[in-house]
Amino acid sequence: MTEKDKKDQILTALEMKSLVKQKVYDQTLEVFTLLKEILQEIASEFNSKLQVKDPRVRFEFRKKGQFEAELKVAGDILIFSMHSNIFEFDREHNVWKLSYVKNNSLYSFCGIINVYNFLADSFKYNRLEDLGYLITRLFVNLEKHFFVEGKRQQEYLYNNFGKSVLNKEILKDMILKTIIYAIDFDLLVPPYDNVKIASVAQLNEKMEYSRMKTGKRLGFKFNSDDVS
Repeated sequence: MTEKDKKDQILTALEMKSLVKQKVYDQTLEVFTLLKEILQEIASEFNSKLQVKDPRVRFEFRKKGQFEAELKVAGDILIFSMHSNIFEFDREHNVWKLSYVKNNSLYSFCGIINVYNFLADSFKYNRLEDLGYLITRLFVNLEKHFFVEGKRQQEYLYNNFGKSVLNKEILKDMILKTIIYAIDFDLLVPPYDNVKIASVAQLNEKMEYSRMKTGKRLGFKFNSDDVS
């Protein structure tokens, strides 16, 4: 192979990958835009049906820029965040076992939308040490085929990648399942041994700012949580 052939091969590969990644980005951004519309609809719909008149028990949707949105559900906040870059899976990932990806490796390039669950009080009281949890990851490729890693999302796992196109109905179903998980994912008392010693600084911060570290599973491994 001549030097020119090598250069041409490099240019072709770069151009092809760049075009694919741009297309994946466009598809993911389109999905994220739709997701924000659904979140706003869900907030309005549920607020109109809530019988409880306590203003603390309601849905609040907030746009946080092009790549982030929040849905407050009573004492929980779900943060939906689209990554601006495009990713490929490592060679050990099960997605490479699918014929859909084996037949065209370019289908493996995906955009990612992450969903994190935090306590609303963590932001209200500026408790910077509080913990949040990634509870869902949505992967979208250039054909808008998708799969999900996360709680309560069994029917959208990687083995269905390449079989259906993401649409509003599916996306709303994913969001509702995520909300259900967040509501069921309760704040547990931390083990006594984890909190039996506190420094003066910690107590001062607690009294002034309520900044003692808090998280829904403080002292427990999230990946071993027994709620499916």
